[in-house]
Amino acid sequence: MSATDHRRPALPAAIGLVVLSIASVQLGAGFAKLLFEDLEPDGVVWLRLATSALVLLVWARPRLRGRTRLDWLVAARYGACLGLMNWAIYQSFSRIPIGVAVTIEFIGPLVLAAVGFRRPRDLGWVVLAAVGVVLLGFERGHLDPAGVAFALLAGAGWAGYILSSAATGARWPGIDGLAVAALIAVGLLSPLLLTVDGGDLVDDRVLLIGAAVGLLSSVVPYSAELVALRTLPAATFGVLMSLEPAAAALAGLAVVGEDLAPVQWLAIGCVVVASVGATRATRRPIQPPDIG
Repeated sequence: MSATDHRRPALPAAIGLVVLSIASVQLGAGFAKLLFEDLEPDGVVWLRLATSALVLLVWARPRLRGRTRLDWLVAARYGACLGLMNWAIYQSFSRIPIGVAVTIEFIGPLVLAAVGFRRPRDLGWVVLAAVGVVLLGFERGHLDPAGVAFALLAGAGWAGYILSSAATGARWPGIDGLAVAALIAVGLLSPLLLTVDGGDLVDDRVLLIGAAVGLLSSVVPYSAELVALRTLPAATFGVLMSLEPAAAALAGLAVVGEDLAPVQWLAIGCVVVASVGATRATRRPIQPPDIG
């Protein structure tokens, strides 16, 4: 990687990268849910991460020599967050609608945003986003408790991912850290294959859709966010990601036919307005936490 890989993108470009990430990951989620008819969620999430790890390793060819202990700890923490977030949200997708699952998952970055803001008036955007989360996530009557619990667990992993991604981008050039972290996540989730029918994993249709899911849900969004977080503050990024429930609901409608109710459109308006306001609230780059 060249020295230019360390430059921070301009703020508008960083915001554009996050929007690209949101659209890509939710489209990938829709295709992943289609796979649940042929493959259990454990197999789908492993296939997604394995595909993305392979692509990222070939693309980045990360330099591993000369890495410090802290470099490896940062990458390992990032990989653990990736694995937890992906596994938990796929378990949730298999039990409740995609838009509802992502809305509940958003509690993780929403809490992170609330902690990150320093001016009282900025908390108004968090409150507005929270209203959208409540309207979108709880409009439906019955929600499977396990699906809700897995979505909350995914939210915790998502918050950890935001902080770990920034720290990884600071210590590893380009997407080297992402490639290493993806491989670590695959290793952590590999024991799940013991519960999956091996014949399903080698089906041509499953492999093709799984590869597409890996590119859409991992390679494109994680690479875009890793670069964007070199400029965006953690709080701004966290609330900007409130677009995720809206994108997830639209992906669910377009790909798997999960209808939107009028109150959900109102919720979408709340989170979009909150996102726009949050991006204007603060502009300080994120400071990766020290794990030493």
